[in-house]
Amino acid sequence: MELESERLKLQEVAWDDMENIHHLYSSPEIDEYNTLGIPQNMEEIKEIIRPMIEAQKEKDRKSYLWKIIRKDSDEFIGMAGMTLSANRFRLGEIFYELLPSHWRLGYATEVARILIKTGFYDFHLHKVEAGVATENIRSIRVLEKSGMTREGLRRKILPIRGEWKDNYHYAIVEDDPRDY
Repeated sequence: MELESERLKLQEVAWDDMENIHHLYSSPEIDEYNTLGIPQNMEEIKEIIRPMIEAQKEKDRKSYLWKIIRKDSDEFIGMAGMTLSANRFRLGEIFYELLPSHWRLGYATEVARILIKTGFYDFHLHKVEAGVATENIRSIRVLEKSGMTREGLRRKILPIRGEWKDNYHYAIVEDDPRDY
């Protein structure tokens, strides 16, 4: 499943993307709000990504992982994903991570909007959700610019560098207003 926006392509992750993924997750800026921590080596990345690549073969698939590529240069700039709930709930949870060199260019908002639209139009979801560390102001702004509403606070749920951090819960429902 490939997704597109004006400036970006989202293509499903493959084994030959591991070097780019390792580079992304080795960034201290990405690690600041990431629960995975900086990987020790390429094998650790492969084990983290393996279930997502293997899920591509499943008939009733519940998880998707895309690499984010700039259309103008075919450059890898990050990753995005969506996990689907049981069918009766029609719920999806999204995430995105961009290389710091591509922050503040509107790409994260573009990705969040692609994921939200895909959730509603392709997966026929009722609700799309995202979690964000309460201190991650940049990502909070992205979710709000994408039309999501802060629905709550989950206290001390994120294990980040040996500390338990709070998480805001954001969501958008299929009939919420949005301009995209």
